[in-house]
Amino acid sequence: MVVLHTLSDFIDCDFTVSDLSPSYWYEGRCLETGVGVASRRHRLRLPRTSMSEAIAHGLMQQLTNNDCYSREGKMYGVLLVELPNGEQRVLKAFSGLLNGCSLVAGWVPPIPGRDEVALEEARTLAELDKIKQEILCLKQLTERQQYETLSDEFERQLQAMSDRHRHCKHQRQEKRQQICNTLTPEALAIAIEQLDEESRQQGIERRQLKRQQNEVLQPLQQLIAATDARISELKQQRKALSRQLQAQMQASYSLTNFSGRSLSLQQLMPGGSPTGTGDCCAPKLLHYAATHNLKPLAMAEFWWGASSVNQDKIQGEFYGACVERCQPLMGFLLSGLRPNPPAPLPTFAQRLEEREGGVRIPSPDRVWGEVTLPILYEDEWLIAVNKPAGLLSVPGRYRDRQDSVLSRLRHLLPDGMALASVHRLDQETSGVLLLARDRQTHKQLSQQFQQRQVHKVYEAILSGVVVAEQGVIALPLWGDPENRPYQKVDWQNGKPSLTNFQVISREQDYTRVEFTPLTGRTHQLRVHAADVRGLGIAILGDRLYGCDAVTSRLHLHARELHFEHPQLKKTLYLKAITPF
Repeated sequence: MVVLHTLSDFIDCDFTVSDLSPSYWYEGRCLETGVGVASRRHRLRLPRTSMSEAIAHGLMQQLTNNDCYSREGKMYGVLLVELPNGEQRVLKAFSGLLNGCSLVAGWVPPIPGRDEVALEEARTLAELDKIKQEILCLKQLTERQQYETLSDEFERQLQAMSDRHRHCKHQRQEKRQQICNTLTPEALAIAIEQLDEESRQQGIERRQLKRQQNEVLQPLQQLIAATDARISELKQQRKALSRQLQAQMQASYSLTNFSGRSLSLQQLMPGGSPTGTGDCCAPKLLHYAATHNLKPLAMAEFWWGASSVNQDKIQGEFYGACVERCQPLMGFLLSGLRPNPPAPLPTFAQRLEEREGGVRIPSPDRVWGEVTLPILYEDEWLIAVNKPAGLLSVPGRYRDRQDSVLSRLRHLLPDGMALASVHRLDQETSGVLLLARDRQTHKQLSQQFQQRQVHKVYEAILSGVVVAEQGVIALPLWGDPENRPYQKVDWQNGKPSLTNFQVISREQDYTRVEFTPLTGRTHQLRVHAADVRGLGIAILGDRLYGCDAVTSRLHLHARELHFEHPQLKKTLYLKAITPF
């Protein structure tokens, strides 16, 4: 099976490199020296260059011409290698399985170990699928809808009865007042007894309906409770089976680096690893190169096929090593390669030197994963970055949403695990993001945000012409739990939201606007811009709120942040230049 491909399989023979600077570095901690990424010296690095990107684009063209590659979205990768005789060749790989197959002609084979657990994996996956189908069946239990329908009907009847009884009670009270002054004592006693009997009969009527409700609904409740208990039991079984299979795969998967050392995933990640670790492109490519005496020169990974579940991967876009699965393996996989010379960057101590008045020197940009994180301000208590569009502020709930400003800085900084985000920006919003380096600073800054003592300024381009020059938008916002993360104006349930706006300029059919939010609701500026009761014009690139224009990003940028430094007791003015 041919795995080594010639360059001409992907690019023209007359291809020339116009830009020699890498667009991304795969990097990790050297296991022999113990020196890692945080030290910024002698780190193990492999670049993504314009040459590897050109090879990847050639592979994309091949994928375009074959429908079988568009059936499922996944990561693909290419590795430019040098043979012992100096010739250059190309390896290509896919993550996971390709149309259900792990071994495909022309592609790098999976890392050894899968075959050893293939039978157990197939058996476990079949069992997991059986459990999944049973859970789906139990969730679709017809008695659930029956219970909801009957419960609603009984509630309607009880409400109607309560309304009728309340009206009757009011009439009895009025009648008691009337007869007390008109009837003889004997007649009054008989009349009051009649009224009391009517009250008792209505009580009996209500108790009978409640008893009927319990007789009808209780069996359904018991059945639903038993079903939910079974679902919970199945989920626990599924979790245990998944963990068992993962442990077996971690123990059997063996990776080899360029020093000739081989370790299992269990040894490399003793605390456990996410499902799919070892099946990604980068580990497969580097392991194959290490075991076949091939010298890596450059690598590139990209997404192809349908967008990922969370819409954070786009076909044809390049991506770096994933934070949870690949990045922890990079140091081992690259060990044995000659480290790059020391990077001419200032030391951490030098970056903490004080300017006049106690203001610290901003750090140079930090590169982690696919995106650069420019540091706007840094001292021993806090750090502020210019968050790029497309990157989460903090990790999400699920494993494929872990890449974020916070997770990258936690990997990058020596004291990173103590970092905590003080506020958040939407994933597609760029600009000033503030993080605290200790608990006390986090508490003090959070109080400033809660008490609206922090001055925030945003800049946006709206996809239309705003007539007014300036004004205030006051629209209460409410997030529908059934339609997250969408927010809408709701005068009954919404939280008060207030925004000042000022038109900066009008450019053809667009308007550049400065927003100053006085409250900090989710998607506040986006809704206040798009809703007809606000400006009635969506922010350019905001597909969630109705902008259909084709553009590369959401044109919303957190430009300025003013607040009192909790320790220095002076106002900090942070600003990130608007990138659009």
